[in-house]
Amino acid sequence: MYAIVEDSGRQFRVKQNDVIDVDLRDVPDGAETIEFNRVLLVGDEQQEGSTKIGQPWLEGAKVVARINGEIKDDKITVVKFKRRKGYRRKQGHRQRYLRVTIASITT
Repeated sequence: MYAIVEDSGRQFRVKQNDVIDVDLRDVPDGAETIEFNRVLLVGDEQQEGSTKIGQPWLEGAKVVARINGEIKDDKITVVKFKRRKGYRRKQGHRQRYLRVTIASITT
């Protein structure tokens, strides 16, 4: 069984035990799971025609994920440069994500 969920304007195709990185959010202390309620589609590869499509979301469907922890992405470098003007700016950035493992998909 797989599902397509929306989180922070991005869509993820997930199956059980998949590990994904979602945008960092405030999670209460001691919380071990988070829920994705914006499920766009639920399907099963073994059963033909068992796909359910939401308009825009499926009512009552949710994906529960276990929180693995916070991670940082690779560093990117932003460079601004104007020739012959002596203008140079260099800035680095590392995006922070929340790594989660998909525990269950319910319809």
